[in-house]
Amino acid sequence: MTQGFSPSRRGFIVGGATLGAGLALGLDIPGGPRGALAEEGAPEVNAWVVVRPDDAVVIRIARSEMGQGTLTGLAQLVAEELECAWENVTTEYPTPGQNLSRKRVWGDFATGGSRGIRGSQEYVRKGGATAREMLIQAAANQWEVPAGEIQAERGLLIHAPSGQVTTFGKVAEAASKLKPPADVALKDPSEWKIAGKSLLRLDTAEKTDGSMVYGIDVKLPGLLNAAIKDCPVFGGRLKSFDETKIAGLPGSPRAVKVGDSAVAVVADSWWRAKKALDALPIVWDEGPNASVSSESIAAFLAEGLDDAAPAGVGNKVGDAKAAIAGAKKVVESVYSYPYQNHAAMEPLNATALYTPERCEVWTGTQNGEAAFAAVVAASGLPPEKCDVHKHILGGGFGRRGFTDYVTQAVLVAKQFPDTPVKLLWSREEDMQHGKYHPITQCKLTGAFDENNQLTALRIRLSGQSITASIRPEAIKDGFDPGALQGLAATGDAALGYDFPNLLVEHAMRNPPVPPGFWRGVNINHNAIYLESFIDELAHEAGADPYAFRRSLMGKHPKQRAVLDAVAERIGWKAAPPKGVFRGLASFMGFGSYVAAAAEISVSEGNRIKIHRIVAATDPGTAVNPAQIERQIAGSFVYGLSALFYGGITLQDGRVAQANFDTYDSMRIKDMPKVEAIVMPSGGFWGGVGEPTICVAAPAVLNAFFAATGQRIRHVPLKNGNVAFV
Repeated sequence: MTQGFSPSRRGFIVGGATLGAGLALGLDIPGGPRGALAEEGAPEVNAWVVVRPDDAVVIRIARSEMGQGTLTGLAQLVAEELECAWENVTTEYPTPGQNLSRKRVWGDFATGGSRGIRGSQEYVRKGGATAREMLIQAAANQWEVPAGEIQAERGLLIHAPSGQVTTFGKVAEAASKLKPPADVALKDPSEWKIAGKSLLRLDTAEKTDGSMVYGIDVKLPGLLNAAIKDCPVFGGRLKSFDETKIAGLPGSPRAVKVGDSAVAVVADSWWRAKKALDALPIVWDEGPNASVSSESIAAFLAEGLDDAAPAGVGNKVGDAKAAIAGAKKVVESVYSYPYQNHAAMEPLNATALYTPERCEVWTGTQNGEAAFAAVVAASGLPPEKCDVHKHILGGGFGRRGFTDYVTQAVLVAKQFPDTPVKLLWSREEDMQHGKYHPITQCKLTGAFDENNQLTALRIRLSGQSITASIRPEAIKDGFDPGALQGLAATGDAALGYDFPNLLVEHAMRNPPVPPGFWRGVNINHNAIYLESFIDELAHEAGADPYAFRRSLMGKHPKQRAVLDAVAERIGWKAAPPKGVFRGLASFMGFGSYVAAAAEISVSEGNRIKIHRIVAATDPGTAVNPAQIERQIAGSFVYGLSALFYGGITLQDGRVAQANFDTYDSMRIKDMPKVEAIVMPSGGFWGGVGEPTICVAAPAVLNAFFAATGQRIRHVPLKNGNVAFV
């Protein structure tokens, strides 16, 4: 979809289906067509900036906030170019319906892949700069002086030659009537006064005092509540249910079919709806996947590691197979990584109000336009009669980039026209009907010559493709390049080492369990595979793991720089305290270079205490360094929880885990001290929320080997009786 597209229902739905993968935008972003979105008396200078008469500035944020700080970071970028006073800034979300009616002036609403800031930084900065120039021109017109003589500073407009001063609020209405300039210059980051600083987040106060309204908190007059149950086997269908068995229960419950595979119960409260749903007799057609198990999936993936299985080649240098065949010594290992659930604290939910003339939804979503497309499709109404009102998310991690729960909410609401219905998934539904981190296995082979020099590395991945699940048309010749995150030859997730001979392959194997984007996605397992095996190769070569890595990074100075930073901070060249052992990891993902060094101790052979993790990241440009530090620490909570406790398993076609008693998370007492090194080298924009997650786990695993001599190759650690002290 681009500016000027015809908003037909079919065209929008087809376009919306690809939103999660990014869009090629042909947009006049900074100005855009005007609309009546701003409140009365608060002129909209342009699509990004509303200035009230009291000089309060409202900055429009199209991307979603789910705890990662994107809302504050984007506001900093706009405010920086606008030259307003930061203490006067508030934010608001435009809706995707408004975006559609204004020819997508706000661009892409999708928030994933650590692209919330880096994917929109240029045009939001231009939005702020354009508004600044319009305010300056309005003052120049009023004073009848050249615009070039006026300086904007902290919400003031200053004409030094005459001594005249006015405020943004006093000229905003006049500015809103001007034609936006065709082009504006953006500041160099070295000139930043608001962006690039560790400012407090704009959403903290509301979260702290409880006034923040998440999707789960939405209340509308006459609201009904819905609980839902989908077929417990993936691919199964709903056969029948007996509503007479819940007649007369409290809350006047009513059972309705939702799509082909689910049933919902609607009542006057969610708890009453849930109790009635639990009492409802349901008959399922479990379909062909009822016999699927973790064991059958593991065997299926193991077949993909065999050379006889077809595989796509994603990165090739020289002839690794020949080098391995003629090697003096060959080292080979097999690793695996399981399904992981997102397990956000706020379960999936959406509130829908359907009438024959309009359908609106209130929800937390990582992709407002994809949610909008889902509303259009499910309601059967034209796009101009639909909209989605975004709320801050109580966790997303990739799960809320999907829209199944939005579709369900609309399908339920259609059966209760003119009445708002809030659909809320139970924790069990959330756990057992996810879009899971893809399951993979990996066989790695290294070769050494007679001088004990590494001559070849072969990496063969076998596992699921998210792309094949959501955009099968993008798969070419049975190969998904996205599966090679961190192992690719080029791009924003490239391999940070050079090998004389290299072969990286992916055998795509897709079990009938829906995969999805899970914070960091494929770099999580690829980093464990590569960085653990690099440690194995260093051990076989009798080399120091740090020196061994550096020797392979001659052509990757930014990757080497973050590795050097953590090694220096952890004190790698000096002996650690007695009983403490260290491990390293380094990787690239989402356009950023990251590394970690961990210090651990081990008691009883299998009880780990992580004392400290030093983490370095080079994201190119840092918008809010304090928030980057928090993102690093937060990602380590997520990544280490997956390492120790995660893992979704299948039995009889069903997810075995139902709640946090069987899908656990690390506790505060287990969390190590995290020392973040934010070292932006400039000249590019990398991600923050997802790249760092991947290096904590391999750093800890490599430290565990240093402590015990045991190499752990399969996650989660709980399956091997390894746990926190």
